[in-house]
Order: sequence, then C-alpha cells, then structure tokens
Amino acid sequence: MAETFLPTFEHLATAVILLDGQSHIAYLNPAAENLFALSSKSLIGHSVQHVFTHTEQLDAAMQHALTNNASYIEHDLTLGIPPHGKLHLRCTATPLQLNKYLLLEFHTIDRPLKLAREEQMLDQTQANRLLLRNLAHEIKNPLGGIRGAAQLLEHELEKPGLREYTQVVIQETDRLVSLMEKLLTPQHKPNFSSLNIHEVLERVRSVVLAEFPENMSIQRDYDISLPVLMGDKEQLIQTILNLVRNAAQAMQGQGNIVLRTRISRQVTLMKKRHRLAVIVQVIDNGPGIPVHLHDKIFYPLVSGRDNGHGLGLTLAQDFVSQHEGSIEFDSEPGRTCFSVMLPLK
Repeated sequence: MAETFLPTFEHLATAVILLDGQSHIAYLNPAAENLFALSSKSLIGHSVQHVFTHTEQLDAAMQHALTNNASYIEHDLTLGIPPHGKLHLRCTATPLQLNKYLLLEFHTIDRPLKLAREEQMLDQTQANRLLLRNLAHEIKNPLGGIRGAAQLLEHELEKPGLREYTQVVIQETDRLVSLMEKLLTPQHKPNFSSLNIHEVLERVRSVVLAEFPENMSIQRDYDISLPVLMGDKEQLIQTILNLVRNAAQAMQGQGNIVLRTRISRQVTLMKKRHRLAVIVQVIDNGPGIPVHLHDKIFYPLVSGRDNGHGLGLTLAQDFVSQHEGSIEFDSEPGRTCFSVMLPLK
C-alpha cells in the first residue's frame, strides 16, 4: 500500500505530491505545502490541472512516466501557483504500484541562487547600516550649528513677535535631529516581546487608508491560526508600513493591496534552520518595479519615484535582519509582491 510510505514523506525536505489513478492529489507532505504556500486540505481531491496553471510540461512528464512505467525527470519546469505567481522547478514523476499512484517530487531550481542572494543581503544590510549612520552623522553636525545660530539670533531680537520664527527653526531642527537618531541610526537592540502579527497589519492598514481614503482598497487574507511571535512591534509596524505606503504611492493612491499571512515550515533564514516561520506578503496591482532597479531596490537613496528618498526599503531590510528574518520581492507589471519571513522561536 502506498500509505506505508506516507510517514517517511512527512520528514522529507523534498516537496512530494502523490496522485491517484485519476491524477487527483491524494497526499502532499509539509515540504510541498511550504513550497506551494498552499494547505493540504485545500488541495487533496483536486486534479493538478485544477490547482496549478501552466501545467503543459507537468502533464507531459506525467504521461511519459505512466506510459513507460519508469521515472521521468523534467529539469526545467514552470508551474503557476495562483495567486502566488510562478515557480521554476525540477520535477521527477515516478509510477507506484502498477501505475495506481504517481509520485511527484519537486525541487526549486533557484534554491542555490536564493541562498547566494540571502548571503548578499546580509553583507548589503551591514553596508547600508554603516552608510546610514555616516549619513546621519554628517546631517546632524550642520543641524547643531543651525540650532545654535537660531538661539543666538533669538537673544538679539528686540521684538518678541519675531522670536516665533526662530522657535520654528529650533523646533524643526530638533525634529530632524530626532529623525536622524530614530530612523537613520537604529543602534539600539530590538525590544522583543510577544505579539500578534495581525495587530501590526491592522495598525498599518488603518494608517494607510487614512492617508489614501479615496480610491485605495486594502484587503485582508489572514491565516488566523498563526501563533504569536517574538518581535519588536514598532520596528515591524515601520517595516510593513514602508512596504504598504510604497505600494500605495506607486499606484498614486488608486488600486488594490492585499495583506496576506501564512505559515512556512522547515525554512532557512540567516543561515539558521527554523521549524516554523511566519510569512507576511504585501501584494499590489500597480505598475511594478522597473527592471533596472530589481538588483538595487534595497540600496540606500535608490527610489523608483522622483520624489522618493530611497530609505524606506533599506530600513525595512535592516529591521527584518535584526529579527533574523528575510525580505524579498517578485514584481512584474500589474503585480508586485513583497514577502517578509520571520522565524517563530
């Protein structure tokens, strides 16, 4: 019986799907749930053609394996997973028990590339942090001079009414100094506490809808069964707020944003293996990120908008790295998805 193999499949890092004689999904292991970001309850009993899109290559591989009663490997398979986009995979189709079952094994082709990108992100985050601290230092120095000059000028003014203007200079200078300290130099360790990630998302949602009240829609797609996680609430609010606000600004306040949460199993983040992690996705239907910015979108002072300062994504990446998580994106015209992955400890 094929059922005797199921306990073994549960512990595999390889994504496994078992099809019955009608090519309906009879089983998938946790690695497959993680790879496709779909639950087994929503897939079992459905055909692969119903669950996935762009199945032509997969159909051919399955037919070849069944016809020859032997394993068949498709080395470059593109599979669509609504609503998560496409995956590039290597698939092995193996008939079991005289073609009564068909075993599908999936491996991501871009796994080595993802690990290399994560390594690069760690180095980049450190470099960004140093650059921002140096930038803050250079900005704070002239601000101190401006504040001192305004105080001296205030003492020389004879008319009390004119001191209102010097107070504006002093107060705005103090505000900029505070901004430099809080945003550009996050030197303090995160203040970790137990939190519900959906409270963070609801706070961000209310803020952005207040900023763009007319034609902006922010939909919820929450997994309410997610456990609490340990994190710095203010840092996570700022991280998600930067992502959602960027999306809203890119769409000029007119469009749809989806806030999605899911659980992920057996993931590697910051070179550490975690049994569980929370995925937060910010998905918009805007114009997409220009292709020439894909490789440097997290760099400081890089922005796709003429009036953008290019610090929001840099700070988001810094805050996520302090939580030992990762942030990545997938973008094309009509759909951009930023994914924040945070480990559950």
